[in-house]
Amino acid sequence: MHHTQVTLLGTKGGPAIRPGTRMPTSLLIQMDGMTVLVDAGLGVSRALCDAGVALTDLDAILITHLHSDHYLELGPLLHTAWTAGLNTPISIYGPEGLAQYWDGFLQSMSFDVELRLRDEGRPALAPLAQIHVLNTGDMALGSLQVKVMRNTHPPIIDSFALRIEGQTHSVVLSGDTAPMGEMVSFAQGADLLIHEAMLSAGIDALCARVGNGDDRLRLHLERSHTPAAEAGRIAKDAGVARLALNHLVPCDDPDFTEAHWQEETRRTWDGPLFIGTDGMAISL
Repeated sequence: MHHTQVTLLGTKGGPAIRPGTRMPTSLLIQMDGMTVLVDAGLGVSRALCDAGVALTDLDAILITHLHSDHYLELGPLLHTAWTAGLNTPISIYGPEGLAQYWDGFLQSMSFDVELRLRDEGRPALAPLAQIHVLNTGDMALGSLQVKVMRNTHPPIIDSFALRIEGQTHSVVLSGDTAPMGEMVSFAQGADLLIHEAMLSAGIDALCARVGNGDDRLRLHLERSHTPAAEAGRIAKDAGVARLALNHLVPCDDPDFTEAHWQEETRRTWDGPLFIGTDGMAISL
């Protein structure tokens, strides 16, 4: 049976994990017979298995930008899929620089890879990752159409939002971004908008906990991410059917619960709302 759904595999904004926290960013799109992974943060391999998807069943992988919480586990995911029987290439699309990451990962694992090639007769690992540079515009991904738009996530330039369209459904992923008016037209009429979100009231506590001694983290968060109420406003103006908040900052502070996220987002959005949690499946 083919599912038509999005599964939020990892919903935490940022790379750090602590006991009891959610995992960093990754999500799964199953549409029109395609199984597509978007981003590969820490924990993605286990999350895919927990969602009932074999690592060898991925049709494509999209990486939105090169912050570690979006691609740290790409190499381990591919290596683990290889040990699980992967023997056909996977198309991987990501910003310039992703190929260098893959080359570096292969070099770091060369002892193990070469041993398994000799000792277990496995196919070559390197060519199983068919890496393509992701850029703005339209592209076909099997039975799906993907529209790619550069978003606003300084200081990174190559950071992208995605609109994935099947025969009857459309999903828009904001990627990591500050609020941008262009997202309204990009997401217009989508069945589901998955937008990153920040709870502004929680930033003080987050910065105090990290304690890096200056205000650079705060400045990054404020100029590169979207307050929840702004995500709601974008969803309303775009006329989307449903809104899911993802890449939540902060999501591991006990002083801020789902009720706070609901209250903030409901200031501007009165439609169906999902506050992302790891493993949440949203049918399309």
